[in-house]
Amino acid sequence: MKKVLRVVSLSFFLIFSVSANASDKIAVVNISDIFQQLPELSVVTHKLEKEFKDRTIALQSMEHGLQTKIQNLQRDRSTMKASDQLAMEKEIIKQREEFNNTARVFDQDNRRRQIEERDRIIYKIQNIVQKVAKLKGYDLVLDRGAVAYVASEKDITADVLKQVK
Repeated sequence: MKKVLRVVSLSFFLIFSVSANASDKIAVVNISDIFQQLPELSVVTHKLEKEFKDRTIALQSMEHGLQTKIQNLQRDRSTMKASDQLAMEKEIIKQREEFNNTARVFDQDNRRRQIEERDRIIYKIQNIVQKVAKLKGYDLVLDRGAVAYVASEKDITADVLKQVK
């Protein structure tokens, strides 16, 4: 029993001494702050808007045409023949399905491109975090969002932001 207590107490001593030494080599960085402050973010946003502009206009046009047909059907329903009304309803259903499919593909493509651009920027930030950590001698860098408390001298966000800009 005494042997077990010695091993346990020795283990705790080693763990606390290792963690005390390791804490000197730990830093934090606020990736989301860096991401939001990047001038490159507005350039990427503008680039994606330009890339999807034609498709956005086409979707808006499709939507407007569909709404116009629905309004016309509602307005003229009482004066239309049953066969004309049925034909117009089928055409509206067909256009609605086409619009929904086109919108779904557009959303998927837009989301995919946004993720690609975001990942490219985050990769760049991560490389700079590694560079700053090596320069300052840190062994471990955690995201600020995952840490409850950190001393301000351990936060390297400003250093990384200078390197990114």
